[in-house]
Amino acid sequence: MPLTIYPAIDLKDGACVRLRQGAMDSATVYGNDPAAQARAWADAGFTWLHVVDLNGAFAGRSVNADAVCAILGEIDIPVQLGGGIRDIDAVASWLEAGVARVILGSAAVKKPALVFEAGRAFPGRIVVGIDARDGRVATEGWADVSDLDAADLARRFEQAGIAAVIYTDIGRDGMLGGINLAQTVALAERVSVPVIASGGVGSVADIAAVRDAAAQSSGQIQGVIVGRALYDGYVTPAEALAAA
Repeated sequence: MPLTIYPAIDLKDGACVRLRQGAMDSATVYGNDPAAQARAWADAGFTWLHVVDLNGAFAGRSVNADAVCAILGEIDIPVQLGGGIRDIDAVASWLEAGVARVILGSAAVKKPALVFEAGRAFPGRIVVGIDARDGRVATEGWADVSDLDAADLARRFEQAGIAAVIYTDIGRDGMLGGINLAQTVALAERVSVPVIASGGVGSVADIAAVRDAAAQSSGQIQGVIVGRALYDGYVTPAEALAAA
């Protein structure tokens, strides 16, 4: 089964940006029309889109809703959305608006009952986002690092009806130095739900490495999120899709 490539659109103040290691003050702006960027990724042949409301992740509520709705109105490929979604009403609202999957990150740590509630109400449409620094889970837009082990958190939700777990190594995110494959594989080996790798893709070789790891994990690693490498031209959409 081919690896799914999830091109990322990170939203800050209504614009498409990329951060380095999760620092909001390190944002590089790539465009002020997120819907046009979404259309470009869809036209390039990608079959999913990964969208994060960065302001929302810090505020604890959706902040870039207008930009997200513009994206949803522009494309017909499925979108998974994270950032500031902290209660069941917000989950339901975004799914009703046309988002295919909602990502619960900070809420998974601080309100684990929400993951089970959402998983029961919307089976297969909830993703748990696990952002880690040195293997420890970070929350609130990566500002707070806990003592919780990433794999232990993932295992809590194996029976929650979730679609996947996204594992992001914060230290590598936006740095183009390659995925933390060792920790991603270690996580995939400990859970029974699909894992999406994230944080650090900088070349076609990095995508190929995730693809090979996915094959060795019997498909447990299902996809990889690619951001800065696409925006800065280190990987073209055609190269990314071919490598997958």
